[in-house]
Amino acid sequence: MRKMIIAATVFMMTVAAQAAENSKVGFVDMQKAIQATSAGKKAKAELETEFNKKKKDLEKKEADLKKMGEDLEKKKSVLSEDALGKKQAEFQEEMIKYRDIVGKSQMEIQKKERELTAPILTKMKTVIGKLAKDKGYTLVLENNQGVLYSTPDSDLTDEVIKAYEKEK
Repeated sequence: MRKMIIAATVFMMTVAAQAAENSKVGFVDMQKAIQATSAGKKAKAELETEFNKKKKDLEKKEADLKKMGEDLEKKKSVLSEDALGKKQAEFQEEMIKYRDIVGKSQMEIQKKERELTAPILTKMKTVIGKLAKDKGYTLVLENNQGVLYSTPDSDLTDEVIKAYEKEK
């Protein structure tokens, strides 16, 4: 029984060594690849336009809040305790609304980014699959994080970008 276990273990190790010997592993920096494509550049420009519009609105609201806070501070000494309490409550309510708007804006920008990059990512995965198959890769990793060493030819990013641009 023991000889069978040893034989099975040796066999498994031999198969694993042969599989590793025949394996070809590459990686793609997806962030770089998406941003380098024409579709990625277009999506980035659209996202920046959306972001700048929201940023302008938020800056206006922030300036209004700052003015409101300064006015409250100036009038603090002349207002009655009751009136001051109401003004402070009003200011706090506006601050909460502002924070909600900031959070909502961030979520909207993230959602827009996902909407714009999803079709690019889907096509990118198809291109990577084709390229990997054509070049004999058994495994393609996203990014090279966690990889302590790789040969320069393991980075498929530039090839993926070129192949993506050729696909229509």
